[in-house]
Amino acid sequence: MTSIKVGVVDDHPLFREGVTRSLSEVSDFVVVGEGASTSDAAMIAADARPDVLLLDVSMPGDGLSVIDEILSISPDTKILMLTASEEVDTLVEALQRGAKGYILKGVGSRGLAEAIRIVFKGSRYISPAMSAKVMEYSLSGQTSDRDALTPREREVMELVAQGLSNKHIGLRLDLQEKTVKHHMTQILTKLGVTNRTEAALRWREKR
Repeated sequence: MTSIKVGVVDDHPLFREGVTRSLSEVSDFVVVGEGASTSDAAMIAADARPDVLLLDVSMPGDGLSVIDEILSISPDTKILMLTASEEVDTLVEALQRGAKGYILKGVGSRGLAEAIRIVFKGSRYISPAMSAKVMEYSLSGQTSDRDALTPREREVMELVAQGLSNKHIGLRLDLQEKTVKHHMTQILTKLGVTNRTEAALRWREKR
């Protein structure tokens, strides 16, 4: 069984210690670093290269602001926000910045372990309670539309709408396929959709 390297960053010592202890008892998890601030998070990313980094939103340095730095240091690290904040705007910003998941602190140990495994495998995880709020947010029309996309994301989306695969988009735009996948993650979040087919439909509607 492959061990999943996990980092835990939260400025509440008792909570952080409880999470670390809980994860250490799971056979396929290895806690490779603990911290209490954004500078700690960046250091853990650089030194330990965790597969999944649990990151609080409200802590010294602002958890959201360090996401970009973490991913630039360790692009393969999946960031899972573990927070008490139930603000949809906070969730949306976290995902737009590159976080792979958003889970509330009321989660139990089994739920947290499941979320970690899900984001480790490359999928997105959002707490069920937050998923309902995101749906309401989407239906209200408050999610970002094509105007929120960067010029490069618009180029990618035009080719997605034409039916091109990530590989062929990469060849057309002289980008690595991994980079195209990153752009697609950002695009799906900004358009408020879950897959490229929905994205293409939304893109055509906005024309």
